[in-house]
Amino acid sequence: MAAVVLRSGGLSYCCCCKNFLIRSPPRIFAGSISTFATGSNKLYSFHKQKANLQSLSSFSSRNQSEPILAVADNASIKSDDKVSSVFDTLDSTGIEASIRDAAASLDIRVGRILRAWRHSEADSLYVEEVDIGEPEPRTICSGLVNYIRLDEVQEMEVIVLANLKPRNMRGVKSNGMLLAASDARHEKVELLLPPEGSVPGERIWFGLEEENGNAISAATPNQVHKKKIWELVQPHLKTSSSCIAVLGDLPMRTSAGLVTCRSLQNANIA
Repeated sequence: MAAVVLRSGGLSYCCCCKNFLIRSPPRIFAGSISTFATGSNKLYSFHKQKANLQSLSSFSSRNQSEPILAVADNASIKSDDKVSSVFDTLDSTGIEASIRDAAASLDIRVGRILRAWRHSEADSLYVEEVDIGEPEPRTICSGLVNYIRLDEVQEMEVIVLANLKPRNMRGVKSNGMLLAASDARHEKVELLLPPEGSVPGERIWFGLEEENGNAISAATPNQVHKKKIWELVQPHLKTSSSCIAVLGDLPMRTSAGLVTCRSLQNANIA
């Protein structure tokens, strides 16, 4: 395929298909994916559709060393300014800006379980009283009976999603959720752990240490419910190979350090 290179790492113009080719890092790409045969490289057709982030993530993880070429319609991309707008929906971590903003609106806090007991009407549930920095502890129900012993839960430091609408769990109103990592078969579950020195009530954030203090106001429980904010964010939460809780590649932090789990690597978080 013949092409005139306009600048390194920027646009190339293909004389054969009369399209602009955008060379980009593996994680900075938006568009739906259709593959063309081009020797050792791969070409991807860019359409004005929602980014297929799941396919991109899968491709990037398998092809970290390969260049990605995005093919953009000649009529829609004619300058470097418009090229940059193609990638506005993604940041350098591969997470859509909308996902990161949604995650920032969740009120995820450090908590400490003051006491816990078995739910009298539900064999799989614990009921916990959790200090999250409010005048009164929150009552939260968690389906942990089959995974964590009751004595281990007592006085445990935890991570709490605090701006969910209350739910009636077999006669007990649950006002929040303890975040935990689980393996693919949901046979092993571990609660997320704040770093030593974290204070109950502190909001976590995703990103660099120096980004502390940049948090936006938390959404109301009604907003979280109506806009399905948790459902939007949760698929992007996981643990790393080092058992660090992450949003994409952004680590979950408190002012004392990184949020982790004990042993589950590359696990789902919910």
